[in-house]
Amino acid sequence: MLAERETLITEFLKRHGWDQAARGRLAGDASFRKYDRLEDHRGRVVLMDAPPPQEDVRPFVRIARHLSERGFSVPAILAEDNEAGLLLLDDLGDDTYTRLLAKGHDEQALYALAIDALIALHHMPDAVPEGVIPYGMPRMLEEVGRVHTWYLPLIGAKPLPTMALRDFEEIWRLALPLAWRAPTSLILFDYHVDNLMLVPGRAGLKACGILDFQDAVSGPVTYDLMSLLEDARRDINPALVAEMKARYLAAHAIKQDDFDTSWAIMAAQRHMRVIGTFARLKLRDNKPHYLQHMPRLWRYMDTCLQHPALRDLKTWLDKHVPPDMRVLPA
Repeated sequence: MLAERETLITEFLKRHGWDQAARGRLAGDASFRKYDRLEDHRGRVVLMDAPPPQEDVRPFVRIARHLSERGFSVPAILAEDNEAGLLLLDDLGDDTYTRLLAKGHDEQALYALAIDALIALHHMPDAVPEGVIPYGMPRMLEEVGRVHTWYLPLIGAKPLPTMALRDFEEIWRLALPLAWRAPTSLILFDYHVDNLMLVPGRAGLKACGILDFQDAVSGPVTYDLMSLLEDARRDINPALVAEMKARYLAAHAIKQDDFDTSWAIMAAQRHMRVIGTFARLKLRDNKPHYLQHMPRLWRYMDTCLQHPALRDLKTWLDKHVPPDMRVLPA
């Protein structure tokens, strides 16, 4: 299979004149996608290898063109083979937020730029392109359900009784609609420092490069804000988080209580999804390095569970996944 995949890639590159370019692995991620950098005398491009049936490049292409037409910096689509799951993309460089922050770049300036990009997007009446579906209840329930599908097996816990699982689902069915007390817009879904760049030679909002958005849906504007400011992979100074929340709210007429409720529910939903997903990456995909972030995710959960809208979820977790089960075995 690997040889067949490499043949497809070679033929794709040959069709578009990049088969003789130097090629090296640029990145991989938690999905099945891989990224290679191609370089020759003409410059550099990026190959996205997103093998079907696990991956589908068409949502990425659709959202990329939509965002580009509205003035955002995303990788331009230079060539595509949707059936094979192969794209050639504009290379936006090496200055991801993650790398810049590790080098001591101005954290406040980077986060302010990312927040301003969201403000601009959420002000657009046509932010959600045709074909993008709402963030629906079935998907959200499956995602939070990963805590018992994958996390409990990870820690060696017994399966939960059917009644407990039914209670868990009912709690979420009642809580999730409250997140829509905030306005809706396009949710890019993985809006965090690993997927943001400072693009050389571009000013204003165009300086903020956005890399990952193929899972985009429509839903509460709080989602991407929370994804950025409650990052599964890094701790952020609470003062900076408060400053960035205030920066966003100053640009939108959202009641504070509605914003806080939406934030808490979307935070709990995302963090529970990521806890289950990171457990799955370890058990199914043999990618254990994501487990280092579990303590941070449970700390985030402890915080958002203090909101009154999540009182029943806190009670359920304290009973079925109490604090001593939120620590990974040595």
